[in-house]
Amino acid sequence: MSVLNIGGKSDDWRAQRLSNFSADPFTLDGLKMASVEGFIQGTKFPEEHPTREVAFHSVGVKAKRFGKKAERQFVWWNGLVIVYGSTEHRQLIERAIRAKFEQNEEAMKALLATTGMTLTHDLGYPDPPNTSLPATVFCAILTRIREENIDARR
Repeated sequence: MSVLNIGGKSDDWRAQRLSNFSADPFTLDGLKMASVEGFIQGTKFPEEHPTREVAFHSVGVKAKRFGKKAERQFVWWNGLVIVYGSTEHRQLIERAIRAKFEQNEEAMKALLATTGMTLTHDLGYPDPPNTSLPATVFCAILTRIREENIDARR
């Protein structure tokens, strides 16, 4: 089985498109996001914090940099305060990733074009201990979405 290493700087168009850095806008619970990365970083700030909106409308490395200013104890969504790194937090991220693929046909095509492949996310160094989305969790989410959509299209 071949392996695809997901990353925004990959030479493979599928790997770039599957990355949270890709500019695939989506709406989640009525709020518009420019990318999954912008969503992940923006939720690290309380709902009234000005950095939150700017992060939500950012993509790529620019979006990632917002997280460096966050405390990483909680995330905020729809009036809820959610423990950072908790199951509930990871479920929220999965909802955002699902929204990206449900609302962007080209992103879904890229995901389905990896059928039969093992997805990895190896940036050449271990996940930081305080990451909101470990590589194994990220790849499991993508694989789950892919398999559900393959089954739905049969």
